[in-house]
Amino acid sequence: MLKIDALVFLVNSMTQPEKKAFKLSTQRINLVPSYVSLFDIIAKDRNISVDSIRLQFQAMNKAASFDATVKYLYKVILDILLELRKEQDSYYLLFNLIMKARILFEKSLFEECFGLLHKVIADAKKHENYYALLLASKLELEYLLALNFPLVDEKALLNKHYKINEILSIIRKINEQASLYELLKYRVVLLGNVRSQQQKLNLNDLVVSEMSILASSNIENFEINKLHQLFQANYLISVGDYKSALRSYMELSALFEKNKHLWNNPPIYYLLTIEGVLDSLRSIRNYEGMTYFIEQLKKMESPSVNFNANVKCLIFLYELFPFLDNGDFLASTTLLEQNQENLYNKMNLLNLTRQAELSLYAALIYFGKKNYKKAHKYLSMIMLKGKNYYYMPLYRTIRLVNLMILYELGDFNLISYETRSIKREMKDYDKGYQMEKTMLNFLNKQNIPATQRKREIVWAKVSGEMELLRHDIYEQQVLRIFDFTAWIECKTRKIPLEEIMQTKSQLL
Repeated sequence: MLKIDALVFLVNSMTQPEKKAFKLSTQRINLVPSYVSLFDIIAKDRNISVDSIRLQFQAMNKAASFDATVKYLYKVILDILLELRKEQDSYYLLFNLIMKARILFEKSLFEECFGLLHKVIADAKKHENYYALLLASKLELEYLLALNFPLVDEKALLNKHYKINEILSIIRKINEQASLYELLKYRVVLLGNVRSQQQKLNLNDLVVSEMSILASSNIENFEINKLHQLFQANYLISVGDYKSALRSYMELSALFEKNKHLWNNPPIYYLLTIEGVLDSLRSIRNYEGMTYFIEQLKKMESPSVNFNANVKCLIFLYELFPFLDNGDFLASTTLLEQNQENLYNKMNLLNLTRQAELSLYAALIYFGKKNYKKAHKYLSMIMLKGKNYYYMPLYRTIRLVNLMILYELGDFNLISYETRSIKREMKDYDKGYQMEKTMLNFLNKQNIPATQRKREIVWAKVSGEMELLRHDIYEQQVLRIFDFTAWIECKTRKIPLEEIMQTKSQLL
């Protein structure tokens, strides 16, 4: 990313308190510096182009270098944000105190230096920040060595060595646990959830390793317990065992609630936990149980604009699902329109996966309302940037929904072309969901009988297969995004989609 692009993104991501802190830092200056005028140009228009920024800046600051000012403003903003973080986050604060201790030692203020290091060690233990604890403990030994171990006997020195080895052991256990969780997430993100018994067996190496680490660990630690529960819950979700996953997530939620002083800032892992609980509750269609956790999301606040946007996105999605899953497209549309300004118009603050989810669910809402052109417009936001999204398991579902839209619009030539393309890109086609194969076959058929009686006969022949798909734990991975069997029944029996979805939800 070019420095000016990074600067524009940085300025647009600043909160109001952060912008106020920047302005306060420049109030003592009588003349407006060039970097402040550059900040004002960027801040007043979120959608301004780089060329416009350059032209406006050069018109206001004829003697200043644009590129040099960009670099300087970037540095100033980062310094201010870092200063603010020291007051808001124990992680920043501890490492800042370590840097101050180093300065005190360099200035021969040894008593003050060791006093500060002891404070860091005590606070690091309280916040279970083992990296700061290790660094402070090692610095203490390094400085004691430089001063020839004043007032330290051999027993005390050995005790300090023992404590450092304990810290290293904890860090190693945390790293081992984190590595397995990261590997599991990597496989799920790139390969998708488990689609067959064989793919479930392919995860056994991670499960066995995780159990081995847990069995060999005698350390009671928040981070290790957190990573263990995250691993268990994500594994159970990936294999379709949502009830067991919910139990793991509930245990994890209780662990977080008991250890609020150990939360990250922003609390990313807690957010993942709440999302996991909501995902599990949705999967077992316990919509009433979702209310409490949605309220927990609404209480979350952070200095991070991107984190707050992600929270808003999750609140919207999990308020939407009870309507969308039950075929209430009218209520879904109302909720979407209420969130158009504060969410959909700020999608650039979200990661690619969230952008894809928002576009997909907006398309499904308008698809249910039979506004196929508007549905296609939302999907085009993703389809036109396919190279950025094609690696996501969700992308194939997006393409399936796009084929449904093309089917409703009667563009069968494009359906045929897209179907061949999907089959090529799936590589190992046999590893796809059976639901995906069924959809591709149905979308390429144009011989549905005209009379209702014959339609019912056709449906009677395939309804058994549809029910098997709906109750298959692996096929439910894709069906919980959207019930494609309901759409096939809708087109076969010529019954409104919302009516079928509402009937099916009442039977569950």
